[in-house]
Amino acid sequence: MKNVGVWLDKEKAFVVTIENGTEDMKTIESNIETFRIHGGSGTRFKGGPQDVVQDSKYLEREKHQTKKYFSELAAEVDNADSLAIFGPAETFEKFKKELESSHKELDAKVKTVKRVDSMTDNQVKALIRDFFKDEN
Repeated sequence: MKNVGVWLDKEKAFVVTIENGTEDMKTIESNIETFRIHGGSGTRFKGGPQDVVQDSKYLEREKHQTKKYFSELAAEVDNADSLAIFGPAETFEKFKKELESSHKELDAKVKTVKRVDSMTDNQVKALIRDFFKDEN
């Protein structure tokens, strides 16, 4: 039985595969750009130059990068028998929604979706190992 646990945030995902008692961990970078939008008045005087900020352009680009990240992640965990998803912010919940809408056969294998804090590599391995030990 191939158990796969994923801990993900906006920057990277740790994919831990447990099969026949052996653990394998892989890191997938998201490549999602962080946007720092500048705008407003260029001077302290009234009527100074104004910068027009097109945040819809940045948000659209971020949406496409996130979708690509989730597709890579789904391809990585595609052959799992059971799947556990963990994460600190809302990215793991967005990944679960992406599985529900685009990867229904993979979504059926999800055993848990749980919020956990940021962790080191070894803490992620221990979390996933303990989850599947308790599950079996």
